[in-house]
Amino acid sequence: MKLLVYGAGVCGTLLAVRMHEAGHDVALLARGERLADLRRHGVRIAEQDSQDVRRVEVPVVDRPAGGYDLIAVVVRTHQVDAVLESLADVDGDVLFMLNWAAGARPLGAVIGHERVLLGFPTSGGTMDGDVVRYRAAGPLTRLVTMPIGEPGGRTTPRLDRIVRTFRSAGVGVKAEPRMDAWLKTHAAFSAPLGQAVDAAGGPQALAADPDAIRGMIRLMRRNMAALQGPPVPRAIAALLTLPEGLLVAVLRRFLRSPTAVHSGLSTASPATTAELDRLAEQLRADV
Repeated sequence: MKLLVYGAGVCGTLLAVRMHEAGHDVALLARGERLADLRRHGVRIAEQDSQDVRRVEVPVVDRPAGGYDLIAVVVRTHQVDAVLESLADVDGDVLFMLNWAAGARPLGAVIGHERVLLGFPTSGGTMDGDVVRYRAAGPLTRLVTMPIGEPGGRTTPRLDRIVRTFRSAGVGVKAEPRMDAWLKTHAAFSAPLGQAVDAAGGPQALAADPDAIRGMIRLMRRNMAALQGPPVPRAIAALLTLPEGLLVAVLRRFLRSPTAVHSGLSTASPATTAELDRLAEQLRADV
């Protein structure tokens, strides 16, 4: 597969490394300071707190060139408009792997509806300077698979091909027939969670404020109740039915855990705020 990974953050970098090491023709697109770092030092990755930093020779580019079998867009929600403009005249199917609650239509309106696939990256980690630090593989992380799907839930040869190719490279992936609903469900709880963490000053600070967590839960529930159709996956419906006090206890424990610390939740930045604002705007527009 000739693959362009558009976006060199944690998830994009890890996908590019995995596909490159499996023998695919991969390029990683970056911009600005990240591009400069990659050109100076190459792609550098390490497990969480390990001192063993590994350099991987993934080709790095600053613009899409064309001729790709697949373009995997792994950027923040508020960056999508600029990405769409740059891909309008570039050949290749486009898999959008990001926080997105607006559906496939606005994406296809720019690049062509027939090119669009939807997905969400499930790999996690943090940036440590120019080093991508990822969560070590364990029983839980091996169970988390990356969902991808066609708009409208169709099963197509290209979807089957992408799933097979990713799996052969060791990327945990599954075909999700209700990918649009999956993304909206995820946004319904992830946007309030991210905004609450951002406002508190980090996951551990939010864990120390039960009242803020209660407010966050109530916003999650309003978002979930406004969804058109049942949540996907259905297990997320527990946010609507479990007692509020129990949810507060569970979320406080999660926010204090290493998983929360070694995730994007712990990385506050103007880009994080802009992404969460755009995601919340999409949710409001969908009500």
